[in-house]
Formats: sequence, structure tokens, C-alpha cells
Amino acid sequence: MITFTPLSGAAHSSTTTPLSYLLQVDDVRILIDCGSPDWAPEPSPFEPSTPISKEHPPSWTEYTESLQKLAPTIDLVLLSHGDLAHCGLYPWAYSRWGLKAPAYSTLPVQAMGRIAATEDVEGIREEYDVKDSLTEAKENDDTTSVAHAADSPPSPSPPPSSSLDSDGKCIATVIEVQDAFDSLNTLRYSQPTHLQGKCQGLTITPFNAGHTLGGTIWKIRSPSSGTIVYAVNMNHMRERHLDGTVLIRQAAGGIFEPLARPDLLITDADRAPVITSRRKDRDAALIDTITSTLSSRSSLLLPCDSSTRILELLVLLDQHWNFSRLRYPICLLSRTGREMLTFVRSMMEWMGGTISKEDLGEEGGHSRHKRRRDEDNEEEALGAFALRFKYNISLIFYGRHLEFFPNPQALLQTYSSKDPKLILAVPASLSHGPSRNLFTDFAAVPDNVVLLTSRGAEGTLARALFDKWNNSQRLEDKWDKGKIGRNVMMDGSISLNMHRKVPLTGLELELYQQKEQVAKEKEAAHQAALVRNQRMLEADEDDSDSDDSDADDEDEVTAALGVDDAMDDDGDGMLSYDIYLKGNVSKSTSFFKNSGQSQRFRMFPYVEKKRRVDDYGETIDVGMWLRKGKALEEEAESEDMKDYKRRALAEEDAKKAIREPPSKFISTEIEIQLACRLLFVDMEGLNDGRAVKTIVPQVNPRKMIIVHAPVIAADALIEASNNIRSMTKDIYSAQVGETIQIGQQTNSFSINVSDELLASLKISKFEDNEIAYVRGLVAAHATSTIPTLEPISSSMVTVDPATPARTLVPQMLGARPQVPLPHSTMIGELKLTALKSRLTSIGVQAELIGEGVLICGTPTSSDTFGGSVAVRKLAKGKIELEGNVSDVYYIVRREIYNLHALVAA
Repeated sequence: MITFTPLSGAAHSSTTTPLSYLLQVDDVRILIDCGSPDWAPEPSPFEPSTPISKEHPPSWTEYTESLQKLAPTIDLVLLSHGDLAHCGLYPWAYSRWGLKAPAYSTLPVQAMGRIAATEDVEGIREEYDVKDSLTEAKENDDTTSVAHAADSPPSPSPPPSSSLDSDGKCIATVIEVQDAFDSLNTLRYSQPTHLQGKCQGLTITPFNAGHTLGGTIWKIRSPSSGTIVYAVNMNHMRERHLDGTVLIRQAAGGIFEPLARPDLLITDADRAPVITSRRKDRDAALIDTITSTLSSRSSLLLPCDSSTRILELLVLLDQHWNFSRLRYPICLLSRTGREMLTFVRSMMEWMGGTISKEDLGEEGGHSRHKRRRDEDNEEEALGAFALRFKYNISLIFYGRHLEFFPNPQALLQTYSSKDPKLILAVPASLSHGPSRNLFTDFAAVPDNVVLLTSRGAEGTLARALFDKWNNSQRLEDKWDKGKIGRNVMMDGSISLNMHRKVPLTGLELELYQQKEQVAKEKEAAHQAALVRNQRMLEADEDDSDSDDSDADDEDEVTAALGVDDAMDDDGDGMLSYDIYLKGNVSKSTSFFKNSGQSQRFRMFPYVEKKRRVDDYGETIDVGMWLRKGKALEEEAESEDMKDYKRRALAEEDAKKAIREPPSKFISTEIEIQLACRLLFVDMEGLNDGRAVKTIVPQVNPRKMIIVHAPVIAADALIEASNNIRSMTKDIYSAQVGETIQIGQQTNSFSINVSDELLASLKISKFEDNEIAYVRGLVAAHATSTIPTLEPISSSMVTVDPATPARTLVPQMLGARPQVPLPHSTMIGELKLTALKSRLTSIGVQAELIGEGVLICGTPTSSDTFGGSVAVRKLAKGKIELEGNVSDVYYIVRREIYNLHALVAA
């Protein structure tokens, strides 16, 4: 039985992101994707609306609470794309909610997801006061709370009540992001993996989905529930750095066979009603806008993501810069930009399109340009030169155009605001970070251009700007009509809330220093108390025997030397002396009580270890046990814990080396006078409605679930599917939290087949299998815990007890109980193309005329009955053979039988 529950990103929903779904196959609970929402939502500044009330919970509360409850019960995690919408919340769920189930992804999804999550958490922690624990949340509840280290490592076991911060944001730390993505198991495309443990029996296989580097279509094979295909955010078109999805092979002229006809298809319909414009028109509009703006000594702001779709933009821009020999800088504002391109260069084998690993030499050096034409035959491919960009310090991709900046301040120190330049800033949502900070200054400059390449999530500034642009277009030029719209001149003013961290000054700084001093004193007192308690535990004193002078002398000698007086019973002494003692080292121990004091000389100190006893026996050496316990703890530490501590110590050392001044987080509302131009060019790289409505019927699933779609899009795909005769009518579209149940719960049992029954079976071969009809009696034996299936012994005669032994009485007519006649079952699926090939090989003409009909043979005028037979394939596995009785009829019927396995009862 299959149970499907959307946690977020359902169909018939106004909010289609993030994506996260619970798929239960029998007893195995699978979490597919674990995306994060935008943590800084805001109403549209262009529309009058009521402000967001703090009394109402955030929009993501239901999603996070559901995932928090389910996280410890998950048995398997599958991640399909390396962006925030698919894997952004996984680090928090892994570290804070106990999502420790085995997780799988491709290698690029692991790398790109790590980069995207790191960029997101660093950007948000730079502007918002994120609490990592309940204590810190209580202490810093004031609006002028002091910002401690933003990336401080979390406590090893945070309390359950600290799963969310005061604003409900689930912002992990950098260390948590690293640990979470390090735990992923990476697979290659088309690599089947047989799972173990509770997931034993399941087989998962990733396939190329397009859209993002390493994007995955997951195929899940269950022996009891069949094949499940999860395919969301696909792109069938070949791009500059990626091949199209493997689901449809245009060269082969059909659907990829391993993914065809699944028992359940889970797919999205977000763009079902959309008609995407041609690729060469979109590229031309983008390049023309950039060139004309820079030529007029103005600048462009291009908001983009940090890991996935930015690669296509960089390749396109580098091609244009090389072709046109432009000298304007391309500025990328991202903290993880260098790291991202380093990963990309190491994963060239995952790329396609016009980039391949053959374009790079062994050392990544220059090679001859490879010239090819793309599907639209409009540009020259530049191979691996498309990713050879310039770092500020070192050349990694051997380019000359791209420069990296961690923040807008660094950009302004290098280039003046009047210099023409193209700025790529993260994030694409404009909700925080460099892109939002630049927009406040950028939008007020006339002739500057804000160029959007994605619509952005609901409730973000990017979506508000897109809606503003789309509403300004003519009806036939809107973005979903297959046209390229015109740029819009912005006017009027808007108000935006800006969040930032500023250093403390004046009285606030003094109060902070006082609090810090008090905290240090408390910490010092606490550490002193711990040391004192430790010394008390390690002290080896015997208060009950105060007359034991030798023991007192031993303690005095040890205290005078400042070393540990404990000695192991095994003879491992820890005393090491290199000096003589001064003065009297012990009291007089003479047996005779002389009035005079005996003379004592300095001597090498040897202290004899004496065993101390009390009323209960020998006393316990506490110090020895403490030392041995510490040694055992150090040996028991795993390598993972050592690595974690090493990273934590390294990060702490870095913070101590460059300590930030005490600061606070403030929020200000600014007024922006709009004067720039606005343009949207769709570069999301997703299927449009025509592709979705063409691919899904060709996949021809037995059942289908639609996700990640608004109401209009889901209804459009359902209507298009219902209009196709051969398409399944079992189409579901659940809302958030609604459960879809497919199939019934099945139970499997183990049983042995007896040798006698096995020898009596009539076995038919079908492909690589042998099939037979079995009828027997289940018998239990004391020697085995597994029941055995034995043949049923039947006799057609009865024995009359009144007659002598071995005398058979013939049965009367009608006295025998009625027995149903044996029936036969044909197993297999008829393919008309295979039948046509077999008939052609034996000399019978056959021709497909469409609608599932194959015409076999040719009627002749001399034959009264005719020689033509029609084979019609009906729904639900039924085959209809229509024609007159002739040799062709029997030949066709025989070949149909040969394509199936005939199992007789």
C-alpha cells in the first residue's frame, strides 16, 4: 500500500514552495525533499495591505511543526535538487529534529545544496538576531539585543524547546550545514541501490532531470507496491551547461524505457498553463538589454541564486563577453561564489550541453575551440571556456571577466557607483542580503536596469517586482503567452524595511561591557568551583585515621613537591624526583621514647605506598579511578566527534583572532524613489505546459499524483489528461496535510513447496521466468517452522464397508460431486510492434493503422473467406481478434499465444 502526504508544495495551493512530501510504502516512511521557505516574508510594497501581525504565526509554522513531529520516524530521505526549495531545511532537521535516517542524493546536489544553505544562513544571520538556544533567546529578547558570534557552534544536545527561535525561523549554523550534507550518501545516475535494514526490499535509482546540476528523477521499486517515479522540476530542453531530462529521448523518439509505465507517477504541474518563449528570443532579449545598458554608461542588477541556475547565466554571459570582446566587469556578490565554481570545475562529467569534460586538458588548460550548433542553431559553443572565470587573486577558470565580492561595501571600494557594470547579486528573492541592499540604491538611479530571471517565491520583493512588470504588459505579451515583454519604467515610491547589524556605541557599549564582565566573573567562579570540586574528589585523605603519621608525612611530601601522590596498583608510579628534600621530612618514629632529638639527614625521597583501611576494608583510590576514566573516555571518542571538535576549535580560534566589535541588530524603514527600468526574462529552465502535456501521456502511468501546482495549473493538467483516451483516470491532487491512499495493505508469507507437488506442475516459460498454476493443501510439520504446500490426493471411487476388502463399488451417475472445469490464464502484455515483427518474419504482412489496431494479411478475390485479420488491443489487458476463418487467422492467433505464457489449472 502507498500513502502520500504533502507537507508543503501541494497542488491546489496558493503557495507551491518549498517542496516536501511524505511517501509511505508499506511500513517504510520516505521523506522526499526537505525545502525551506523564505524566512523574511513581506507584503507587496506596490499594493496597500495590512502589515503582518506578530500575533499570527508565520506561514511556514504548519510545515515546520509537521516535519518536526515526523523527523524521528523517517526511514529514508531523498533529495532531488540542490536549491533551497528542495533541501534548504535539511540541515536544521538533521541537527535539531533528529532526522538521522539514511539520506541519498547525487554528488552535485550534495555540493550545490551545501553552498546554497551556507549562503542562506550566513546572509540571514548577518541581518537578523537568530537565537541558537532557549537561554540565549530569553536573554536577548530585547530589540537592542547584542549580536554574539553568528556562527557559534550549537550545544551537543539542545533542549527540545529550542527547536525554533523566537520568530519561528529555522536557521542552522554553518557547522550544522556542513555536518548535515556530509552525512548524505551520493549516487551516480542510473545506479540502482538496494537498501538494507527497515528499507530492505526497496531499490532506488536516480536519473537525470535537467533544470539543475545533478537534478534527479527518483525511481523507487518495491516488490509489493510496484514502481514509483518522482519527477518534479524537469527540463526537456538542452541548455548550455546541462542536457535535457532523460525521461524523454528525442533521438530515440519516445520515453526512456526504465521510466515508462510506472505504477505511480508523482509530478508537478506548476507551469502547465504556461507557454514559454523560444530560447533564442530569450537569449537575444537578455543580451541586447545588457549590451545597450552598458553602452549607455548605466549598470544592471541581476538577482540570482547562489548555486544552481546561476551557472547557465555565467556561461551565457561569458560567451557574449568573449564574442563581443566587452571590457565591462561582471561582479558577483556572493560569499560562496569561489567555492561554488571550485565544485563546478571538479564535476565537469555531470555537465552536458555545450560543455563537456573533453574540452578541458589534463591540467585544465586551453584546448582548441569546439564548434557546434545548439537545438535552435543560433550560437557558437565555446566549450569549457564558458566556465573559465577570473578570481581577484588566482585564476581558476582562466577567464577575464568575472570578479567576486563578499558584500556591497567591497564592491563600492573597487568600482564607483557611476561605473557601468553588470552585478549578479544573491539571493534571487531580494528578501535580504546583497541583492536587497543594492536594490535600495540601484532603483533610484535613472536608466539603471533591474533584470529578473525568475519569478521568485510568494511574499518576496522579487515576486512583487515580477507582478508589477507582468501587470504592465499587454495581454498578448504577458510572460506565460510565449512572448518577450518590454521593459517597464518604474515610478513612484515604495517603503522597505532594512535589517542590519551595527556596532554598539556610548551607553549601550558600556552596558554591554558591564554585562560581559559580570558574565566573565560568573564563569570564572564557576570554573573555580569545578576545579575545587575536582581537587576534593582527587584528594586521598583519611580523616578517620588522624594518628597515621606516615600517611600525613606522605601527603606533606607530595604537597611540597606539587605532584600526584597516587600510584597504580600495577606498579606504574607517577612520582619522579630529581632533588633532595629540605629540612625535616618526617616526625620521629623511634620505638624508644628518647628525650633527645635524633639527628636526621637529607636523603633521596622514597615514599612507601601504604594501604589505608577503614571499618569496611581498604579505601578506594579516587584519583586513580578518575585518571583511568579519562583515559577510557579519550579512547572511546569516535573519529567523527574528533573531527567535529577540531572544526569547532578551529572556528573558535578564527573568531578569537578576528573578534567582531559588540553590535546589535536594528530595523529601519526607508523610502525609495523609483526611477530605474524593470525587465523579466524567463531563465528558470523548466518545462512549459506544452511539454508537460506531451510527456506525461507518453509516460502513461497507471496512477498519478500532481504536486507543486496552483489551482489553475493542476486543473489544466487534469483536464488535458482526461481528454486522452489511453491516459489513466486515477489522478490525485492532495492539499497540504491531506493523505492519499493508493492500493491496499498486503501481507506476504513464506511457504515451502513439496517435491511431489513441484514434479506435478505444468510449467510455462515467459521471458526469463517459469510460471505454473498451483493448487494444494497447506500442511504444518513439527520439524519446520515454515508450512509446506502439498498436493491434494483425490480418488474417483469410494469404498463400501459392507463389501469385502479391496472390492470397489462403481459410482452411480450423478453421485459424484461437481468439480469446476480447469481454466487457463495467459500472462504477459501484448505489444503490437513485437507481433508485427514476428508476423513479418514468417511472411505475413502486417500494418499498424493507429488507435491500437494491427491489420494482418491481405484479402484476395479468390479466397471466399478473405485473408485479413484485425488485432485490436483494448483497455485492461483485453485483446480482440477480428476476421474470417482462414489460415491467416490461425497463424495470427498462434503467434499471439506464443507471446504469452499459458498457465493451465
